[in-house]
Amino acid sequence: MIYMFNNSILNIKKRPYAFAKINGSNEYPYINGTAYFYKVQAGVLVCIQLKGLPVSDSICEKPIFAVHIHSGDSCTGNSTDPFADAMTHYNPNNCNHPYHAGDLPPIFGANGLGFSAFLTNRFTAEEIIGKTIIIHSAPDDFTTQPSGNSSIKIACGVISYVY
Repeated sequence: MIYMFNNSILNIKKRPYAFAKINGSNEYPYINGTAYFYKVQAGVLVCIQLKGLPVSDSICEKPIFAVHIHSGDSCTGNSTDPFADAMTHYNPNNCNHPYHAGDLPPIFGANGLGFSAFLTNRFTAEEIIGKTIIIHSAPDDFTTQPSGNSSIKIACGVISYVY
């Protein structure tokens, strides 16, 4: 794959530095996908692919899902929060929301599928190893503290090195 950015080419034919296998909670067992993290000169190129996302028949309520990197190292939880051990948004600089390092762009659902590719310099690929990536059931409002009012966690993956 080759992406254009500011008239320069980001060549990502190389292997990603890190990845996460994303799986849905017990309530959303059909969600699965991957997140890949590529080290590039400008920062980290993030590519997320999902399938099995909830759908809506309403033309004005097509689903939008918040995506965050969380500080926890596990996709385990309890009866009220299936991914409670993913903890809170990754925020090493104690910034207000939406300036947490782990605040990512939303994913727009399309008939149960989702895809996002973006460039960020809020974190390095090295520092997110062992953290979690979370998909929420609602869009982030980019205002409400501390989580963006993004509703429940519906899918999770632990970020690991690509070997």
